[in-house]
Amino acid sequence: MPQFLNKTIQDGDNPDLTEERKTGTFNTNDMASQIWGSEKRARRRREISAKIAQLPELHDSKPLPFMTREEKIMESARKVTILTARMSEIIDPTDPAELYHLNNEVLGIEGNPMALHGVMFIPALSAQASDEQQAKWLPRALRREIIGTYAQTEMGHGTNLQNLETTATYDISTQEFILHTPQITALKWWPGNLGKSSNYAVVVAHMIIKGKNYGPHPFMVQLRDEKTHEPLTGITVGDIGPKMAYNIVDNGFLGFNQYRIPRTNLLMRHTKVEADGTYIKPPHAKINYSAMVHVRSYMLTGQAIMLSMALNIATRYSSVRRQGQIDKSQPEVKVLDYQTQQHRLFPSIARAYAFQFAGAETVKLYEHVLKEMKSGNVELMADLHALTSGLKSVVTHQTGEGIEQARMACGGHGYSMASYISEIYGVAIGGCTYEGENMVMLLQLARYLIKSAAAVKSGNISKLGPLVAYLGAKSEPTSLIDRVPNSGFVEYVKTFQHIAKRQTLKAADMFFGLMGKGEKREIAWNKSSVELTRASRLHTRLFIVEAFIRRVNEIVDFRIKEALTDLLHLHVNYELLDMAQYALEDGFLSSSQLDYIREQLYFYLGKVRPNAVSLVDSWEFSDIELRSVLGRRDGHVYPNLFKWAKSSPLNKTDVLPSVTQYLKPMMEKARQSSKL
Repeated sequence: MPQFLNKTIQDGDNPDLTEERKTGTFNTNDMASQIWGSEKRARRRREISAKIAQLPELHDSKPLPFMTREEKIMESARKVTILTARMSEIIDPTDPAELYHLNNEVLGIEGNPMALHGVMFIPALSAQASDEQQAKWLPRALRREIIGTYAQTEMGHGTNLQNLETTATYDISTQEFILHTPQITALKWWPGNLGKSSNYAVVVAHMIIKGKNYGPHPFMVQLRDEKTHEPLTGITVGDIGPKMAYNIVDNGFLGFNQYRIPRTNLLMRHTKVEADGTYIKPPHAKINYSAMVHVRSYMLTGQAIMLSMALNIATRYSSVRRQGQIDKSQPEVKVLDYQTQQHRLFPSIARAYAFQFAGAETVKLYEHVLKEMKSGNVELMADLHALTSGLKSVVTHQTGEGIEQARMACGGHGYSMASYISEIYGVAIGGCTYEGENMVMLLQLARYLIKSAAAVKSGNISKLGPLVAYLGAKSEPTSLIDRVPNSGFVEYVKTFQHIAKRQTLKAADMFFGLMGKGEKREIAWNKSSVELTRASRLHTRLFIVEAFIRRVNEIVDFRIKEALTDLLHLHVNYELLDMAQYALEDGFLSSSQLDYIREQLYFYLGKVRPNAVSLVDSWEFSDIELRSVLGRRDGHVYPNLFKWAKSSPLNKTDVLPSVTQYLKPMMEKARQSSKL
C-alpha cells in the first residue's frame, strides 16, 4: 500500500472513509504528538493500544449496553484484577498519562472500582498527609492492598463547604475524633466507589475542638473490615442507585454514628492538632486551594478527550452516511458535504483542540505555581484558582453542547446506544456539577475579576495579575478587524479583550452601584450575579483563544501549523460571532465587520473540510476505546450495526415471556370479542 499522510488507512476499509483520509494535508502521527504533548507520549499510546489488542482477556466480554449494571460492575472488577497483575507488562505504572490511557481503553469511561482511588484518594494523601502518615498509608494504597475514595459532598450540601454538616469532635481524654452524622442531609452522598468498593475514605468534616468549630478538614477513615469487607460498627454505607450514566461506579452514601478515629487520622501536612487539642493552622490559607486546582486543571483535558471521542464518531459516520442530493443530477452525497453538518461539527473539533491545548497550558501553570508555593510565594495560587474555576465551568458546558450536537449529527442512529455517544454525553455532562457547580464556579472567578476591576477603577493597575492585565490596558475606540492587512489574529485578540473588559467593568459598575445605593454586599452581589457570570465566561473564552494561539505559534512543522491555523481561524470567527452582541452594543464592531466575520467562518468551514477526518483520526482512539459501531476505524458501519442489534438479549428468543404471558392473551381475547 502506498504511504499516505493519514496513518490510519488500511486495506479493505470503507472506500468513502479512505477517500476522506487521502485528502488530509498532514501526518496524523505528527498531529497526535501535538495533541498528547510529545512524540514519545503519542507513540506510547499506540504501543499500549497494540498490546491491549493482543490480550482478549482485557476486552469487553460483550457490548456494555447489553449488560445489566451488576454485570458491568462484575466485568469491570474482573478486568481491574487482571490489570493489577499485568500492569507492568503494558505500561509504566508510575506514569499517570500511561495509566490514564490504559484505564480509558480497557475499563472505559463508565468507571471502575478503582476510579476514585487513583484520581482522588491517592492525590489527597499525597497532598495533605504528613510524611509519617504517607509512609503508613500511601504504599498500601499504591499496592492496592486497600481501596479508597474521597468523601466530601453531602446530601444537603456540595459546593458550599462551610455548611457541610458532618462533624469531627475532638475528645481530649482519648485523643480521638468522633465522627457523627447529625441528620439525614449530613449523609455523605455521591462520592464515587464509596457505596460498595472502597474500604477507606478521606472524609471531609467540620473539626470541633473544645466547642470551637475550625471548619472543614480531611480525615483518613477506615469504613470496612479489611478481611470481611463488612461495614464497621458505627458506619452506614451503600450505593445511591442508578444515574444518568457512569453506572459502573458505585457512587455511595455514608453516615457515622459517634464513630471514633485516632487523632493522628487528621491529615496533618498543613494543619495539626496536638494531643491537648491545640490547633495549628496551615502557614498559608491559599494552600488549601491546591487540591481543587489540581483536579480542575486535569479535568480540562479529560473533557477535551470526551468531546473529541464524540466528534470522532460523528465525523467518521458523516463520511460514510449518504443521504439526499445537493445536485439532483448527482448521486446521494455524504452528509459531511452539507454546510449545516460542517457548521455543526467543525467548530466543536476546533474547541476540542483548543480545550486540549488550554488544559495542557493550565497544567504547566499549576506545576509552576506549586514550585512557587514551596518557596513561600502563594500569590499566584489565587489567580490560578480563579482561572481554573472559569475554565471548569465553560469547558464542561461547551463540551456537553458539542457532544449533543455530535449525537444529533448522526441522525436516528445517533440515538442508538450503538453510537455510544449518549454514554459519552452522560459521563461528560456530570462535569458541570462535580468539583464545583458551574454557576458557583463562574461566581468564584467573578470575585477575582471584581477585585481586579476595583484596582483598575482606583488606578492601581500594577496590582493586576498577568491573566487580567488587559483590564488595565488602553484599547482602540473600534475594532480593526478587516481594516488592517496581514494582522493575523492580533485584531481578533484585541476584540476579545475589549468584550471581556467591557463586560467585567459593566458588571463591576452594577455591583458597586447597588452597594452605593445602600444594598448590603451580599444582596448587591446576588442582584449582579447574571452580569458577573457573563463576565467570567468572556474572560475564560479569551484565555482559551489566547492559549490556542500561543500553541499554534510554537509549532515548527509547516503542515501541522497550516492545518491548525485553519482550525484556529475557524475557532476565533465562530467564537466571536457567538459573542458579537457585546461588541455591537457599544459600536466596537460594525455590522459590515460582522458580515466579514461570518464570511470568514464559512470560508474556513470549507478549508477545514478536506482535513476533517484526519483531525479526528489524530486523537488515535482505538475501536476498543471508542466502543462505537458508528465510529469504527474501518467505516464498515451497516453490517456491524446489524450484527450489534442481533446480539441484543431480546433476540435470544423469537417470543418473549412478556408476549406469552400478557400480549398474546390480550390479542386473543380481542379477536374472540370481535367475532361476537
